[in-house]
Amino acid sequence: MDNTDRGTGQSMIRLSGVGKTYPDGTVAVHDLDLEVAAGELVVLVGPSGCGKSTTLKMINRLIEPTTGTIEIDGKDVTRSDPVKLRRGIGYVIQQIGLFPHQRVITNVMTVPLLYGEPRSVARQRARELLELVGLDPAEYAERYPAQLSGGQQQRVGVARALAANPPVLLMDEPFGAVDPIVRVRLQDEFLRLQSELGKTVVMVTHDIDEAVRMGDRVAVFATGGRLAQYGTPSELLGHPADDFVEDFVGATKGLRRLTVTMIDAGHLEPIDGVSAGDLSSTVDVTATLEEALAAMLRDDRGMVGVKDGARFVGVLTPNGIHKALRASLAEGAGAA
Repeated sequence: MDNTDRGTGQSMIRLSGVGKTYPDGTVAVHDLDLEVAAGELVVLVGPSGCGKSTTLKMINRLIEPTTGTIEIDGKDVTRSDPVKLRRGIGYVIQQIGLFPHQRVITNVMTVPLLYGEPRSVARQRARELLELVGLDPAEYAERYPAQLSGGQQQRVGVARALAANPPVLLMDEPFGAVDPIVRVRLQDEFLRLQSELGKTVVMVTHDIDEAVRMGDRVAVFATGGRLAQYGTPSELLGHPADDFVEDFVGATKGLRRLTVTMIDAGHLEPIDGVSAGDLSSTVDVTATLEEALAAMLRDDRGMVGVKDGARFVGVLTPNGIHKALRASLAEGAGAA
């Protein structure tokens, strides 16, 4: 797909001293400083009512900030025309918001048509995007939303948000309305898309597991709209900033580190002397420790073979996983 006709596909967002106080005195967001690098996927996470969705909506001015500035590529969004601003920002919500009386392809074509693109061009873009999110246009383009599953509707919502090739994508609980199995598939699909498209993404969730799985960095919000900690998943899990973050991350943070710690060749053992039967389970060298441990448990083996393409590079044992976790904690301590 051609991504050169409307922006570079990357941007940078900076919130400086941003606050939102409602007329009744309720403070939704308190003095927030937050930067999102170009091409980065940042997840806002926290309990209900902590200001994460309010923050997302202030970025595209669905809610106006009371104090502070919000910049995208150095331009203050509060000085922009809000309608034009929103047309240049992809927005995906849990409720999806598809037009029920329009076919799937027409839903995806909406924003390009608003930009004045020829209908034939908008249709072709929509078909490319449906294919990109894993929906065969030949099968799904002419259906109505009610004829799709919840997961399929969510994919259409993502395709529609990408239709104008926005540099910034905002996502508010995008996978919250589907069952756990579909949710993981959608997360995987979106991470694949993000690796290809490199959008600047800000995503809201209440689920800490989703946050550490999806985010390059994670912002933990506390009650009262306070930013409690902002860092990589490894930093968050290894070194919570305070008691609130410690409690929010939970007692299983050690297990969650498996999902964000990659296999390191330094923690592998030589393949010499290992029988072929011992290597019935294999993972790629780019896998996480969670994926390696799952392979061991699935096949009831005490080790898993690690491959780089077609070449075996070593075996990972439970002892190796333990070493890798200890090293990950040490790295997190250094970063903190």
